[in-house]
Amino acid sequence: MNTFWENDWVQIAAYYSVVVLSIILFLTIFELVTKYKNWEEIQNGNLAVAMATGGKIFGIANIFRFSIQKHESLLEMLGSGVYGFVLLLLGYFIYEFMTPKFRIDDEIQKDNRAVGFISLVISVGLSFVIGEAL
Repeated sequence: MNTFWENDWVQIAAYYSVVVLSIILFLTIFELVTKYKNWEEIQNGNLAVAMATGGKIFGIANIFRFSIQKHESLLEMLGSGVYGFVLLLLGYFIYEFMTPKFRIDDEIQKDNRAVGFISLVISVGLSFVIGEAL
């Protein structure tokens, strides 16, 4: 049975499955902390929400990319990825705190594309820093 788990194709499928499920779970968590409903806004053509959500998806996937590179076991990779997600979520709250003149969620919900783009860049940028640090 050990040779089954050591097969490259099996490992790829395992990593892929865990990461896809993690992205779904983490996007659900992001949905809970934002004022708007991501998928409803995207369905209605809100490009700011699409950019912010796309940045979150990229950020989470990128953190897991680094985690897969740096860890030998699926469990270590998952633990590191979860920790990275928590840091990314913390970055989201810091971004909100650092903009006292307006509320990020309100601006994104109003389709302020500049704010949506900055949200995307922050998620992507932080994911590289977090991933490298893992």
